[in-house]
Parts: sequence; structure tokens; C-alpha cells
Amino acid sequence: MSQTVNNNRLFLASCFALITTSMAFGIRAGVLTQLGTAFNLDAEHLGYVNQMAFLGFPIAMIVGGPLYNVLGPKKIMWVAFVTHVLGLIMTIFASGFWTLLISTFFVGFGNGTVEAACNPMISDMYEGNQKTKMLNRFHMWFPGGIVIASLISEFMTSAGMGWQLQIGIILIPAVAYAALILGQAFPESQDEGAASTGQNFKAMLSPLYLFMLACMALTAISEFGPEQWIGPVLGHAGASPMLILALVTGLMAVGRYFAGPIVHNLNPTGVLLGSAIFATIGVVLMSQAEGAMVYVSAVIFAIGVCYFWPTMIGFVAEYLPRTGAFGMSIIGGMGMFSTSIFQPIIGKWLDDEKAAAAAKGLTGQELDLAAGQATLDNMAVFPFILIIAFAVLYFIMRKQTPSGAKAH
Repeated sequence: MSQTVNNNRLFLASCFALITTSMAFGIRAGVLTQLGTAFNLDAEHLGYVNQMAFLGFPIAMIVGGPLYNVLGPKKIMWVAFVTHVLGLIMTIFASGFWTLLISTFFVGFGNGTVEAACNPMISDMYEGNQKTKMLNRFHMWFPGGIVIASLISEFMTSAGMGWQLQIGIILIPAVAYAALILGQAFPESQDEGAASTGQNFKAMLSPLYLFMLACMALTAISEFGPEQWIGPVLGHAGASPMLILALVTGLMAVGRYFAGPIVHNLNPTGVLLGSAIFATIGVVLMSQAEGAMVYVSAVIFAIGVCYFWPTMIGFVAEYLPRTGAFGMSIIGGMGMFSTSIFQPIIGKWLDDEKAAAAAKGLTGQELDLAAGQATLDNMAVFPFILIIAFAVLYFIMRKQTPSGAKAH
């Protein structure tokens, strides 16, 4: 039974699993308008569909995270594959709002299970600086996979291919990661010890951690709000929504791949404050731009949201090390949970703005453009609040040094 662990093969499988996750995100953004038409759903109901994907993610992390040491990565990876395939096939054959809702939850649960399995598995497979390097390269495939999905969705939509076929494409990387883990030996999980969980939880009740938890709710929706609703809000702005999404996530992938170590060497509070400023400017400009200027504003938005997620988790690792892996997991879970809560709210904004535009006598593409831009303008509230929050954090933390914990 002493089969050798093939680190390279398991890492490649992890990357394909994360590409499955990110393609589900990107393709869904690309077909959201088509889903509304096919099932006669308004934007608020589409928001509930989006909500299920983001809700399934943190539930899977909360369930799968603590079970990692008990079940091991192999079983959790197979749970991810089964729920991915089940969710995708159910989506393709969905007959209405409720089946779409359930199938999207399964996809979201599969996405979260991938994170619950792969993060600690990669951490167990590598040592020292190699561990940080490989985790960064793994996480690069979230924006990287969205780039792939955005371009595929743009091509397939232009070629008149339906949303079912686009959802079906996501099965390709899912089958790939299943084939790669088939018959493989997996690394032994490193048990952190039950006693530390209580200490982690106690540290998570500190005012600073609770403050960062609230900020994570806003950083996540600042990033995922405009991205997930890119089709409905910018569909008539004179630029391709899916090319905008590919541009934004492509810049994020490059930024995270090359500049990750730089961010960790800089003052994280300064990075967060700068990110909030750029994100606010980017969303406000996108809410006013048309044609080529949409791409310019999207670049500014990408610079803003690029380092939100890794820097938030890095801040917790550096300044709140007693919260441990549990604290970092809950911070990430809060980001996805918050994103799920805001999905129907954003959809309701879009419906209300359409009604307001119609009351002004606008029709057709002019109505959709005005409603989309007004909805984006509403979304600018999220990063704007963060400018104030991170300015306060910067002032408070300016003389404090990290506690010596290594950033994840």
C-alpha cells in the first residue's frame, strides 16, 4: 500500500478542479441574460440563482474544512466531482426556476469542496517557500479560468450556441481532474489538534478580527458584484461584457502571479486602502462610460480588486495569527456568504432601475443601458465604504508590526 504520492499530478488535478470552479462562475455570468429569457425570470430571480452558487461555496467550506483531517483529500475531491457533475447536468436539463436554483447550489457546493480539499492538500505536499509559491500558482487559476470561460462564452454566444452547450463545456475540466486523481495516492493530512480550535475561536472574537470580517463582506461583493452581473448591466454599453470580464480577470491573474510576494512585503493596510480607492473609481467610471472607455474603466477596476482577497487573508495571517487556518477559512467563507446575500439585492436594484428608466420614457437598449449604469452606480457604495474603513484601519495599524506569522 506504500504508493508514492505524485505531487505534480495531484497539483495539476487541483488546478483543473479550480478551473472547473472558475469556469462555472464565468460561464454563468455569460449566460445570465439567456437564462432570464429562457425561464422568463426577472433580475431579482436571477439574483436568487446567483445566490445559490455563492451560498453553496461557504457551506461546503464550513462542512469540508473540519472534515479534511477525518476524511482526507481523496474523498473530499470525489465529493467535489460528484456534486459538480450533478449540478452541471441538472442545470442543463433544468425545467424552471426551482430546478435551476437547486442545480446551481450543487455547483456552488462543488466549488467550495474543491477549496476545502485542495488548499490543505497543496500545503501538505510542499515545504517552505515552495508551499507559498505553489499555493499562489494554484489560486492564479481562479481569475485565469474566468478568462478562459469569458472567451469561450463570447465565442459560443456569437456563434449562436445555446446556454446549455456552454454549461456543458464546464464538464471538460471536471472530467480532467477526476481522471488525474483516479487511482492516485494522496498525502497524509496533518492534524492540527482539537485543542487549537477553541483557541482559534477565542481569537476570532477580537474586535480587529470582527472588523476585518465586516470588511471582507464588502471587499468580496465589491469584486464579485460587478463581475457576476457584467452581462445584464453592461450588455448595451457599446463594449462586449465577456471581453470586459476577460480583461479584468486576466489582469488579476497576471497581477497575482507576479506581484503576490510584493504585496506581502508592503504594508497590507496601505494596499487595502489603495485597492478601495481604485475599485471605487473603476466602478463609478464604468457606470458612466460607453464604448472604448468601458475597457479603460475596467482596467482601473481590475487594479482595485486584484489584491483585495489575498491581502485580506494575508492580513489575518500576519496580524491575527492566533485565529489559525480556521480564522482564514471563516474570512474566505464570509466573503462568499456576503456575495450570496447581495445577489438578489443587486437583481432588485436592476429591476427597480429599469422601472425608473421606463417611467422616464426610455425604451429598448437605451432603457437597459440606463438601468445597468444606475445599478453599477449603486454598487460603488461598497468600495466607497471601504475607503473610510481602511483609512481608519491604516491610521490605527500604522505603528503595529505583524505578529510573525507567515502569510498564506
